[in-house]
Amino acid sequence: MTDTLLPPPTPAGEPTEQTGTRVPLSLQQEFLHHIDHGDHTGPFGPRYTIVGGWRITGEVDVDTLRRALDDVVVRHETLRTSIVRAGDEAYQQVRPPAPVPLEVRDLRAGPSQDRDLVAEDLVNEIEADVFGIDEMPVLRAVLGRFDARDGVLVLAAHHTAVDGWSVHLVLRDVAEFYAARRAGRAAQLPPVRQYREYVRWQQEEQTGEKVRRAREFWRENLRGAQVVAVPTDHTRSEEPFVTSWYRFLLDERVWRATTDWAARTRSSPFMVLLAAYLTQLREQTGRTDLVVPTFTPGRHPAWVQNTVGSFYNFLPIRVDLTGADDFPAVIARTRAACLAAYAHELPFIQILAEAPDVMNDAIGPQAAACVLQVTQSPDMMFGQQHGELHFAAMRRRVVSAPVGSQIPDGLLFGLEASTEGGVIGSVGFTTNLFVESTVVSIVDTFRQTLDAVLPGADPA
Repeated sequence: MTDTLLPPPTPAGEPTEQTGTRVPLSLQQEFLHHIDHGDHTGPFGPRYTIVGGWRITGEVDVDTLRRALDDVVVRHETLRTSIVRAGDEAYQQVRPPAPVPLEVRDLRAGPSQDRDLVAEDLVNEIEADVFGIDEMPVLRAVLGRFDARDGVLVLAAHHTAVDGWSVHLVLRDVAEFYAARRAGRAAQLPPVRQYREYVRWQQEEQTGEKVRRAREFWRENLRGAQVVAVPTDHTRSEEPFVTSWYRFLLDERVWRATTDWAARTRSSPFMVLLAAYLTQLREQTGRTDLVVPTFTPGRHPAWVQNTVGSFYNFLPIRVDLTGADDFPAVIARTRAACLAAYAHELPFIQILAEAPDVMNDAIGPQAAACVLQVTQSPDMMFGQQHGELHFAAMRRRVVSAPVGSQIPDGLLFGLEASTEGGVIGSVGFTTNLFVESTVVSIVDTFRQTLDAVLPGADPA
């Protein structure tokens, strides 16, 4: 499918004429509908949110910020698109632009308080808040101010419509609209295609040869396979639950060793860290045939790079470690498995159609899956000037939270290189299945595994 078969992209800030349009769900959203837990919990509940925070240096004009937020809702249809669920049927409906709720707060940090920690507490508070899926637009903002030139901007959106990549696109666009309004000029942003165009492209691709080959790959690759099941502390039930977040740091030595292994084995840092985790699972389970799920950005074709929407894919990586007697061999097997999976990437609902039993062990009464993710997002604005304001993404978060953005089930083990050195880690866990001490033990065991496999070995 080529871009020439689609409408031209929408210029920055120009409204579309699609209000009221009924749009099918994307395949990513179809999977969320497949695991719908109702209105109170799970992917259509009020805690299934995606939240980002940025430190802002410079004097913020609140009225201009409000207008910039509203500009983004005009630019990106997804931010004003509702998901309608009527029994077994579900679809999206584009709504007219509406103002983005912006709350302004005064933040206080005493002489002994770190402003970064106060800012992080604010992000945690917003993550613990509820955000109904029917609220329009699906974006809200909080501006916290320590003083006239030091602040925090927190953006929150419902995760059924917006993924982690999209949050950073939204901030990028808000910053540019703000700078443009302050300077009295037009915003300088790339043209954007709308999410409904991606849905149409996705539907048209389903009968193509590439999708047919990919489905065949997953049917054979996952034949007889099961995602590794992590024992839970509680028996699975249908009771509503929340997600807690345990956060931690790994020192710079771990990241240096990870990138060194990656360079020498022509792998990515994710492949090396997954290889370490697979080594841990082999020791714990005694199994050599292991399936570990991860999330991929799902940002293809290339013209969706600037589109706000839900693109991420849940991808089960199957690795056979039979005869892989040392860490270089484990990395080699992991790398090959990852490359094959990436080459045949599909939304998980299509993979599940070809391997319907692959999750059976991980959704048992006393078991769950652990998803391993190494985050590498674009446009994070770690330290960028936009007009009068300087934005720095708050990625180094160290404060755990008893209630935060919800995951649908089990464990989400996230790792990300820090611009300040080391590795930022987090584990989201559903409280109907796990207690924090178990999660701490999982992280401690992973630290020990990294200490054992990463330093001092020679992959050459």
